[in-house]
Amino acid sequence: MLRILSDKMSYGYEIVALLSRLGPLAAGENTVYPLLRRLRNEGLLEAVMVESPKGPPRQYLQITAVGLEQLAARSVGWTELKDSVSRCLERGSEA
Repeated sequence: MLRILSDKMSYGYEIVALLSRLGPLAAGENTVYPLLRRLRNEGLLEAVMVESPKGPPRQYLQITAVGLEQLAARSVGWTELKDSVSRCLERGSEA
């Protein structure tokens, strides 16, 4: 979520639609909305109300400075985990 919102602010349904196009990363509203709420509570995201051309204003979410710091830290951790899994898979039955 932090990576998605680091490019531009977005709203929940738009995020769900984006994830559905990413195949294995697909997550429904029952997963996305609680996660977004948790990230807001942790101060990693903030909400901005934006007028909508169709219907009521939408609550867009944008990443905060703290969120950008967490994204950088988590990206390093992810890279380390990904590399470890790759090494393990390359070894196959040798492990």
